[in-house]
Amino acid sequence: MVSRARWTVVVSDYNYPDLSIEETELARWGARVIPAQCRTPEEVLAAAEEADAIISQYAPITRAVISKLKHCKAIGRYGIGVDNIDVQAATERNIAVINVPSYCEEEVSDHVMAFLLAWARRITHYTQEIRQGVWDWKTGRPIHRLQGQVLGLLGFGKIARLVARKAKAFGLTTIAYDPYVSDEIFAVEAVKRVDFDELVKESDFLSIHVPLTAETRHLINSESLSKMKPTACIINTARGGIVDKEALFQALKTGKIAGACLDVTEPEPLDPQDPLLELPQVLWSPHVAWYSEGSLVELRSKIAQDIGRALNGLLPRGLVNRCLATQFRPS
Repeated sequence: MVSRARWTVVVSDYNYPDLSIEETELARWGARVIPAQCRTPEEVLAAAEEADAIISQYAPITRAVISKLKHCKAIGRYGIGVDNIDVQAATERNIAVINVPSYCEEEVSDHVMAFLLAWARRITHYTQEIRQGVWDWKTGRPIHRLQGQVLGLLGFGKIARLVARKAKAFGLTTIAYDPYVSDEIFAVEAVKRVDFDELVKESDFLSIHVPLTAETRHLINSESLSKMKPTACIINTARGGIVDKEALFQALKTGKIAGACLDVTEPEPLDPQDPLLELPQVLWSPHVAWYSEGSLVELRSKIAQDIGRALNGLLPRGLVNRCLATQFRPS
């Protein structure tokens, strides 16, 4: 490692109190941090055109931005998903795209279970009733026994597998759809592999665990919602764009499904006048499933460390465009 500031890293946007973690980590790799608060591609380019690397939270790192970056060697993302970065455009310019693939598995899987239990046991409903002076168990009917109900997992990566393990303690039967995960992993986790149609038809709770891509955008739409049980509940802690918001509203409004628990939306935040906010059968949280004090430190430290590695020619641990791995030395 080097101690003097050879490199410049622009943090395009962030909602943390400061960047002290990033500054400390990157200083060890010979880089200085320049903070920005960009919202548009034009603002990103103005802040980062001369930068050696960029770390982004939500700011759009588009093809137009990437094409005009003069010295950029790496673009990092605070998180797992990289849907705000044009990975193909970066790859074409030999710019490493880096995410943090492992930092909040426990938090997100806990959040899924918290949503599931709160919805199944009508906790929010009863809280609101009691605050209004109503003490009556019958207002939350019907509540069904959780044991034996079916939890469907759309995607079967690390977080979904943790959800499956935690769900077993409550007696839930777990099924999953993921064409990219081997039969061996399904067997080890003792989770039944199903196709997409069976997943949506059989699930009492459908929890989403896939990235937002062209393939998954609006995968949960009017067609798939029409196949679900009228008693079913959707849980989304992945990305808002996987669910067609208008189709979800209609399905809830007309009783095609019973409820939804949403940590993510499209867009974020929702317009305060969005009709989905008026539905009492929807539980909300503000894209917080990833968060604990521990995961926050881990997220910021890991992306800073990986950007430092990339700038100094070492293989980043969270390299997304793996075809560029040969241009780095093993770290």
